[in-house]
Amino acid sequence: MSRTLPSWKQSLGGVLAASLLVAGCESPTVVPTADGRQNIHTARIEGSLVVQSRSRGNAVVFIYDADRPPPPQGTGRPIAFTVVPAEQLFGPALGTDAPGPFTAPFSLSLVAAGRYTLRGFIDVDSCRSGAAPCHRSDFNPWYGVTSEPNQGDVGGAAVDPTTGIPLTLEVAVDQEGHPLPLTNVTVSFSQASAQVPVDRPAFQASVIVGGDAVLTAGGPPKVLRLVPQNIEGGAVEQRPKAFLVSYVDANRDGVPDDANRDGFGDLWPRVVVRKLADSPGLLEDNDLDRNGILDANGTDYPHADGTRDGQPDLVVLAAALVPDALYPALTDEAGNPRMTPVPVAELHIGVQAVALDARDPAAPARLEGLPKGRYSVVLIQSTGQTWRVPNELAPAIATGIGLTGVESQAFVLEAP
Repeated sequence: MSRTLPSWKQSLGGVLAASLLVAGCESPTVVPTADGRQNIHTARIEGSLVVQSRSRGNAVVFIYDADRPPPPQGTGRPIAFTVVPAEQLFGPALGTDAPGPFTAPFSLSLVAAGRYTLRGFIDVDSCRSGAAPCHRSDFNPWYGVTSEPNQGDVGGAAVDPTTGIPLTLEVAVDQEGHPLPLTNVTVSFSQASAQVPVDRPAFQASVIVGGDAVLTAGGPPKVLRLVPQNIEGGAVEQRPKAFLVSYVDANRDGVPDDANRDGFGDLWPRVVVRKLADSPGLLEDNDLDRNGILDANGTDYPHADGTRDGQPDLVVLAAALVPDALYPALTDEAGNPRMTPVPVAELHIGVQAVALDARDPAAPARLEGLPKGRYSVVLIQSTGQTWRVPNELAPAIATGIGLTGVESQAFVLEAP
């Protein structure tokens, strides 16, 4: 009568057979870190979150290249992020409205040597308090329509405790050139001073001057009308009531900035009309890896003088707010500028049939003709919140990723 081996004996036999097979072969030579991908040394940034807030939610911390700050200071995208759960951050006070302060550790790993800034927000679940309408904690980094704070969220950053200005953090290197950990960094969040006042500036666009949404080189400009777009149901909840319009005052001196020296104060929000990649979808031209940095092998379009600069271009169309109805709203009864944001029900955007290389945003260079393709419309509010059409809510895209489609979110301008 045959008997099966106990399972441990079967396992032992398998290990022995494998060992004999290995013993009969010559082991390959292994050189540590010969693979360049394994020869990359990184460090970490770690420290504590300090939160003063009656609202509750997960904390999200982003790391940015210091030379590519996020809106409203720039247009940089986060290099990485980490999430600290609300349960860890608020502990036993999670079910209360105690103001804190609350603390919890955070860490960002795989950080290369360089200069960085840290920003973040508390992704508030306002439904906990019974508010109606309310926002659940809805941050999702994988979609543009779910990756930014909304009304009621609490902003934060690593800041100078005296001035409140965001700090530039440097990950230095040792004598061998290896990056050193940066520790004891504090990221502060304050509901009293940094609660987000409005939802993101979600909008729908239509052409009110110039006919259709097609621009041709040498053709007339278009005027777009933007109105708030409410989006409810599913993973995306946006209820913008208006757009926030204000003077730009980057140096905080109480006087409107006039960067282009045209005699008129610069305005928020800003608008960018950027070329999309030629392939279907939402990728931006010359940024196919979606890291916010122009691809090294991107297209170098001819400039207006027929030359090329040998570098990939960031192609935008000349576009700006039509300010006629905005300046009166930003002027008080005495004729002085109002320096606080004013809500407006709609915006008009002028778009010229002129293409620019905005690789250097301080000195955009005019391009020859209009590069063919689709162009997105991006609105950047003074709060740092943005919205872009087209986005993942375009019906042709939404159905494939489990979102509810919204027809207006498929809007594009086209250059044939």
